[in-house]
Amino acid sequence: MTLNSLAFRLFATAALWTLLVLAIAGVVIDYVHKREAEAAFDTRLSQILTQIIAFSTLYEGDEPRVPKIVGEPLFELTHSGWYWQITPLDNAPGRRMVSASLAGESLILPSSLKKKPDPTNITWYNTTGPVGESLRMAENVYNAGEDESPRFYSFLVAGDAETTESVNATFRLPLTIALGLAGLVLVAATLFQVRFVLWPLQAIEKRLAGIRSGNAEKLDGTLPSEIEPLRTELNALIKSNQEIVERARTQVGNLAHALKTPLAVILNEARDDKGAPAQKIAEQATVMHDQVNYYLDRARMAARTGLVGRQTEVFPVAEGIVRALERIYSERSLNISVDCPADARFLGEKQDLEEMLGNLLDNACKWAASRVALKVVVDEAAASALLHISVDDDGPGLTPEQRAQGIARGRRLDETKPGSGLGLSIIAELAQSYRGTFALEQASLGGLSARLKLPAV
Repeated sequence: MTLNSLAFRLFATAALWTLLVLAIAGVVIDYVHKREAEAAFDTRLSQILTQIIAFSTLYEGDEPRVPKIVGEPLFELTHSGWYWQITPLDNAPGRRMVSASLAGESLILPSSLKKKPDPTNITWYNTTGPVGESLRMAENVYNAGEDESPRFYSFLVAGDAETTESVNATFRLPLTIALGLAGLVLVAATLFQVRFVLWPLQAIEKRLAGIRSGNAEKLDGTLPSEIEPLRTELNALIKSNQEIVERARTQVGNLAHALKTPLAVILNEARDDKGAPAQKIAEQATVMHDQVNYYLDRARMAARTGLVGRQTEVFPVAEGIVRALERIYSERSLNISVDCPADARFLGEKQDLEEMLGNLLDNACKWAASRVALKVVVDEAAASALLHISVDDDGPGLTPEQRAQGIARGRRLDETKPGSGLGLSIIAELAQSYRGTFALEQASLGGLSARLKLPAV
C-alpha cells in the first residue's frame, strides 16, 4: 500500500474520520458525565441541606437547634471538607452553630455576597475552605418565624468539590481505554474493508498480467457490477488491437507481394542485358530489393511486437534452427551445442525469436572454425524476468571497432560471405522493440559472442 494508492487514500481518510469522531465523542461523553456528576453532587448537597433544616427546626422554640441526625459522618471529622453552618440573620435570636468538622471556624455566606438563589431558594457558591480545599456551598435563607414576625436564619452546607473531579478522573480512564480499543477495532475493520472492496481491482491486475504473458486471451471471471463495464471495454479494446494488428499484417503481406514481383522482373531483365545502363539498373534494383525487404521486415516486426499475450518456448525454436544449420553446414562438421532450460519462455512472437536466433546462429556458423555454442539463461532476479542469450563461435572474431560497425544497417564486414548486411541491424531493432538489448563482444571460445537480453515469462 503506497502513499499514492487508492487503498491508502481510502484507509487514511476512513481511519482519520473514525479517530476524529471517537475523539469528539470522548470529549462529549466526558462533558456529559461531568455535568451529571456535578448535578448529582448538587442534589446530594440539597438533600443534606433539607435534612439540616428539618432536624434543626423540628423542636419547639424560637431558634433552631443543632441537628442530631444528618447522615454524613464526615461532618464529625475535622477539616474533612464537609461542613454545615447555621447563622441567625437580622438580629434573629440564637447563636451561630457549625459542624464539628469546621473546628470553630466559619464560612462566608453567599447571601452576604448578593448572590441570587435558584427557584428552590438555594444559593450556590464555589469557594475555598479552611485548609484551602475547593468547596461547593448550598445556602438556604429560611424563615423560622411567622410572616408578621419573621426570624431568618442562614442554613449552609458545603461539600468537597474535589470529590466530583475524582469521580470524573476515575471515569476518564476506562472511557479512554474503551474508545482507544474501539478505535483500533474500527481502524482494523476499515483496513479489512478497503482490502475487501479493492480486491476485484487486484484480480483484474493479475488477469491482465496473464493476458500480457499469454496465459489468457481475454479478461474472464466474475466481477462486481460496478466494474463489469470495465471488463467489457477492456476485452473490446484487446480484440480491437488484435484485429488492427492482423489487418496490418495482411497489408504488409500484400505490399510485399506487390513490390517483390515487379522488382524481380526488373532485376532479371536487367541482368540479361550486358550493357552499362542495364548493369546500373540491376545494381539499383538490388538495392531497392534489399530496402524493401528491410522495411517490410520492420513493418512486420512492429506489428508483431504490438501484440499482447504472446509467448514462445525457446528450446524448441533453438533446437529446430540448430538441426537445419547442421544439415546446411554438414560438410564442415560443425559442433553446435545448445544449453537452454526447458522452461525458458520468450515474451514475444515465435517468428521474431526464430529470426533473431536464426541470424545469430547462421552468422556464427559462417565464421566458426569448428564450434558454435548457444546458451540461454533465465534471470528472474530483475524487476521483470529476462532471457540472457549468447551465441559464441571460435572463428576469427572482430575488433572493437568492427563490432561497433557490425550492427550498422547494410554494413558488411566481409564481402566474400553471402548476405545483405541487414541481419544484425534487424536483430538490434527487434531486441530494442521488445525493450531488450543486443551487443557484440569477445567470445571465450576466441571468436565473436553475440549477446541478447529479451523479456521472459
